[in-house]
Amino acid sequence: HGILHSFPTRRSSDLPDHVRDRAARVRLVCFDVDGVMTDGGLYYSDVGHEAKRFHVLDGLGLKMLLESGVHVAVITARDTPAVAQRMRDLGIRHVFAGVPDKRARMLALAAELGLGIEDVAHVGDDLPDLGILSTVGFAITVANAHPSIVGVTHWQTRRHGGDGAVREVCDVILAARGLLDAAVARFRP
Repeated sequence: HGILHSFPTRRSSDLPDHVRDRAARVRLVCFDVDGVMTDGGLYYSDVGHEAKRFHVLDGLGLKMLLESGVHVAVITARDTPAVAQRMRDLGIRHVFAGVPDKRARMLALAAELGLGIEDVAHVGDDLPDLGILSTVGFAITVANAHPSIVGVTHWQTRRHGGDGAVREVCDVILAARGLLDAAVARFRP
């Protein structure tokens, strides 16, 4: 595949209008795990323990969303201790694992938070995300998503799942909402 593209510019004025407009409304971002937060590989030890690889850039992006007042949720069909541990480490409270109907879970969470569909984004990569992606106000997929879902999304990252795609999404949403400069400023000397 060669070298991946760099991250998009962080100025909201540099984003395509349709991406900026949808991203500016987002108050809740839901993420799939396998293939979005990870590279999609399932790693098993000889004794059957599963391990996952998460990207540190993605973790900081998720923390920046949370610290900027944007709700973050993880909605995944698989239930593994590695995901639960990583989300605890990041301070993500809305973690829903073993979910057979992601769309229904997202609708319930949006209602609980008092948000409309137009305020919700979802990042997915394959057919189990189709229902939720077809519903939310900002449907996003990663660069290496299955082609069958690309047509229902509003935007596709340049980065692959597990390799900075989540951070790219976080940066775009924060930039469109005018929150990125403040989020980055706290790291400046």
